[in-house]
Amino acid sequence: MTVNDIAEKIQAEVIGDGGIVIQGVAKIEEAGEGHIAFISNPKYLKYLAVTNASAVIVSRSIAKEKLPEQPTLPVLLKVEDAYTSFLRVLHMFYPPPDILPPGIHHTAMIADTAQLGDEVRIGAHVVIGENCKLGDRTVVAHGTVLGDNVQIGDETLLYPNISIREGCIIGSRVIIHSGTVVGSDGFGFVPQDDGSYSKIPQTGIVVIEDDVEIGSNCSIDRATMGETKICKGVKLDNLIQVAHNVVIGKNTVIAAQTGISGSTKIGKQCILAGQVGIVGHIEITDNVIIAAQSGVPKSLKKPGTYFGYPAKEHGRALRIEAVIRQLPELVKDIENLKKEIAQLKNSAVDTGTSS
Repeated sequence: MTVNDIAEKIQAEVIGDGGIVIQGVAKIEEAGEGHIAFISNPKYLKYLAVTNASAVIVSRSIAKEKLPEQPTLPVLLKVEDAYTSFLRVLHMFYPPPDILPPGIHHTAMIADTAQLGDEVRIGAHVVIGENCKLGDRTVVAHGTVLGDNVQIGDETLLYPNISIREGCIIGSRVIIHSGTVVGSDGFGFVPQDDGSYSKIPQTGIVVIEDDVEIGSNCSIDRATMGETKICKGVKLDNLIQVAHNVVIGKNTVIAAQTGISGSTKIGKQCILAGQVGIVGHIEITDNVIIAAQSGVPKSLKKPGTYFGYPAKEHGRALRIEAVIRQLPELVKDIENLKKEIAQLKNSAVDTGTSS
């Protein structure tokens, strides 16, 4: 594939020899002859003068005067968004592999009442329960189990060894990675007089809307009543706990080891970094960023960035953290002040006695 071929697909302006053949992609600091790389951040422009890449995708926002003055620069492909264009080029050279061959494996157990769409692919030892509905071109990989009355949309991909419990609804173009359980029982128990606990029936379902991606080994609990809901475009990392009746708003992104307690509602376009913990029955408004390892004990009603435990506005949290780091020195200062005050008091007493 030549530079001109790539430029046509990503609507790029070519500066240099568009006939050069590109054989692969690489990071700009590691690229060699025949590779194409990208720069979206101006601080990486220094690599243009030393890279061995044959071509580099750059953003139009990088002004010409910022480019190194070198006569042997690689061919440049100028685009509006270098990172997004580079991702498209990655797909050109490394298209996603077929998880399964066409058809249904002979070991799959599919209920007679299940309805399968056109061109579905079903792997080995898959179990599909009564009255399930699968959309067109959906892929269910080896060892995955769909309980009764599960509904799945078109072009959804379920990797191996996933459990989708009874009654749950999954939209179109959803990707769920191995080991995840959708529709496990919510954590609900009532303490009894004898110290034991009685289980609260979990009668609801999980609804996952279109274009969601869920990482491996996540647990998404069914609602006690009603729905646990993952809205359109949400992206979940690995090892995330979503408790019963939680709602996660559109296009929110959540990193690994985050835990969200029951009946909490998270708004649209939020970002939760790794190991965030959120208590139950609170609301987080739209466009909130919660920094890693923060704990959220109450509702966050204003957009912005929060950090710490309890989570506070990011700037305030950093100022508090700065003071905490100075506590040993502050304690010493206080001890010294106490000594000075004691000395002044003794001096005052001595002066009074002598007079």
